Amino acid sequence: MLKKIVILLALLLPLLPAAQNINYRGSEFGLGLGAGYYLGELNRKGHFSYVTRPAAGLIYRYNINPRFSFKGNLVFGTLQGDDSRTGVPSSVQRNAHFKSPVTELAAEIEFNFLNYVIGNHKTYFTPFVFGGIGLFRFNPKAQLGNNWVALQPLGTEGQGSSLNGDKKYALIQPALPFGLGVKAWISSRIGITVEWGWRKTFTDYIDDVSKTYVDPTVLAVENGPVASYFSDTSLTPDNISNVGKQRGDATDKDWYSFALITLSFKLKNKVTTCSSYR
Repeated sequence: MLKKIVILLALLLPLLPAAQNINYRGSEFGLGLGAGYYLGELNRKGHFSYVTRPAAGLIYRYNINPRFSFKGNLVFGTLQGDDSRTGVPSSVQRNAHFKSPVTELAAEIEFNFLNYVIGNHKTYFTPFVFGGIGLFRFNPKAQLGNNWVALQPLGTEGQGSSLNGDKKYALIQPALPFGLGVKAWISSRIGITVEWGWRKTFTDYIDDVSKTYVDPTVLAVENGPVASYFSDTSLTPDNISNVGKQRGDATDKDWYSFALITLSFKLKNKVTTCSSYR
């Protein structure tokens, strides 16, 4: 996906109209609402499927000029997946589920395809693309009775036990956000942004599923009975062992996405226009 977007942008950039001579610098503060979802072992149905959940965010945007902006954003959401709802026989049999709060802090650069300045009647709207770097915190949990149990401390794939040499995965991970959207202003000081962004991650444990099943008997002794229970919640008959069989796909890292509608308020600005443009 990332490669396709880069190629598309490279083809479109030479076709863009030349920037008009507007010197503009200004800051905006914004509040956003929308939805988020994850793509991984427990969601193979694709974008905006049954696992989509509400999300919200705060943004600060510094407009370098009418074409380029720097944006810092803080986004809160929930990621979720459930094998029993996928309709995929192998996933239904695995019978795993999770939900995880996620908090993302990111720095991004936005490129406007058209000149855009809030309140300027010659620059009402623009499509844009963005990319950057960020950190996100997650904490996958699964339901046991009426309680949701954090899975990372349990080591459900043998982390922290004699069953494998892996350490327990970190709950704070890097991500590469990128995406596209549209900006428009609705008053002299208020703009609205609609954006859809994807996050490439470098972990396969957003859903706590990645590698192979381990021996639940040994895990019960070393990591506890709850770890043993969540290590294999499959619908496989009791007389058939899953030990050593594939539980997830460690070569296919998890992704997550946010789609947000943001109202931004212009804090301060400086706009000058050359005489020829006037």
